Amino acid sequence: MDALLKTDLPLPAFRRGKVRDVYDLGRSLLIVATDRISAFDCIMPEGIPGKGRILTQVANFWFGATADLLPNHLEATAVEAYPEALRPHADLLRGRSILVRKTAPLPVECVVRGYLAGSGLKEYGKSGTVCGIALPPGLRNADRLPEPIFTPSTKAEEGHDENIDFATMAGLIGQELATRVRTASLALYRRGCELALERGIILADTKFEFGLLEDGSLMLIDEVLTPDSSRYWLADAWRPGSNPPSLDKQFLRDYLETLPDWDKRPPAPHLPPQVIRGIQERYLDLAARFGVQVS
Repeated sequence: MDALLKTDLPLPAFRRGKVRDVYDLGRSLLIVATDRISAFDCIMPEGIPGKGRILTQVANFWFGATADLLPNHLEATAVEAYPEALRPHADLLRGRSILVRKTAPLPVECVVRGYLAGSGLKEYGKSGTVCGIALPPGLRNADRLPEPIFTPSTKAEEGHDENIDFATMAGLIGQELATRVRTASLALYRRGCELALERGIILADTKFEFGLLEDGSLMLIDEVLTPDSSRYWLADAWRPGSNPPSLDKQFLRDYLETLPDWDKRPPAPHLPPQVIRGIQERYLDLAARFGVQVS
């Protein structure tokens, strides 16, 4: 199976992200997940065959599993329910696309962390804080935090997102909306943790995105609890003090960290076949644990 790196549908383009190509259908958007993969804000030259279908169908599982907590932007997930004009592209779209309501996206990414890892671990080692939030002394790599913490960031169109505190976020979107978003993010994370643990995996951290309808209704948008946007660990191999085996993009990051000649700026390095297979196997494992049959 070849990786799909780009779509070029005869439709008005809305935007092309690191992974998703988005088309404007008027009142709705068509989101198509390609097989592109990025790390350190750089898109890799090679894709991961089938990755777009994995991401789409895992996200759809979670949209369904969290709909009682917050409405989401899904309108249709089956190509048979798409507008007639999209039917000629059914083979391309099946399993890797969704039709969604248009919203006004909030200019922040809503990160929730339940464990000490990644950039949070690095900051904690220097200052005892994560995104400015003071944590108890003596925590180790992969330790569970006393309570999940909400650590928003900016949403950069180019370059790196930047962590911000809650007050800064409130200054961007308003205090009342910021509070609603924080409450929703923490509730969604706790639901994710509960259902993941039932399947033998730990949801260490994740990010959510939200949008507003014209009437001010808050909606969950984009992707949710996918291995691209989350850190998933194998529960039976979790040992605080070391990096647990993961079912997410960390395998790619770990490989890239071994490259002495890449400065984490474009152009990204080529990926060897064993790394591509390793990522694919981990994403498929995660999907299977949620009963997702990738088609």
